[in-house]
Amino acid sequence: MAERSRASSAHISPSAHYTGYVWYRHQLADPAFVTRFGRWAHGLLRPITWGARVGFGLDLDSLLLQRHLLIDARLTQAIEHEGVEQVVEIACGLSPRGRRFTARYPQLRYLEADLPQMAARKRLLLQGQGWLNGQHQVKNVDILAAQGTGSLASLFADLDPTRPVLVITEGLVNYFELAVIEGFWSRLAAQLQRFPQATYLTELYPDLQEHPRYRQLRWGVELVGRLTRGHYPLHYRDAETIAAGFARCGFAHTEVLDPGQQAAALGLPVLRQASLVRVIEARV
Repeated sequence: MAERSRASSAHISPSAHYTGYVWYRHQLADPAFVTRFGRWAHGLLRPITWGARVGFGLDLDSLLLQRHLLIDARLTQAIEHEGVEQVVEIACGLSPRGRRFTARYPQLRYLEADLPQMAARKRLLLQGQGWLNGQHQVKNVDILAAQGTGSLASLFADLDPTRPVLVITEGLVNYFELAVIEGFWSRLAAQLQRFPQATYLTELYPDLQEHPRYRQLRWGVELVGRLTRGHYPLHYRDAETIAAGFARCGFAHTEVLDPGQQAAALGLPVLRQASLVRVIEARV
């Protein structure tokens, strides 16, 4: 079972290329983060995303930006007002966040981590631009590994356990069945117990059956699954079931944030339909 699940995690990379191009298009990333595959995939899907935006009010770019910018805003709050100087971004893909935040906050210790092949690509990208140093590094991790060099324990071993830490996963959770991802969250919560203050930021796409575009949402979810060569399950029904799920995994406090309600503050247009994504801020 573990081997089968671990092998399935390789399908995440295609979407990393797509989102990498989205960040660049919206001036959140340097040109170095753009790949030919990401540019091609974005162009290929443009007629579909245009139709969804015009016909159903479902804007994929805005959805991605909502989660990304709200995570950025909560990270900024943690650094400037909560004393966070250690950040771990798991499943970092082609996220430009590490580059942007280490440039803005030179004191920040920022670890990016992903499966070996993606981590190697990210490491070469950042090294080629002269952006890696002792404070900003890229490491290998397999979120399904219980022990060993790719495990969470290995990833967190180099951090200072006397200082606060903040962990981010973006674009990861909904690629796995609930039991698998809750196993990861439980291992993560156990690691975070070592720190005096620990925060976890991620995003979820709840199964919003009351959403006026639920049928189109389900269609879009299945399309994403086919394009990224994997299943794309939706977890939980609402904020209460999300909080209960995180509590089962060892998180003492969970806040469920709707980025659609903060669109104006994030510099984004207010969409016609309610947001489909939730940003989760969980603390042990």
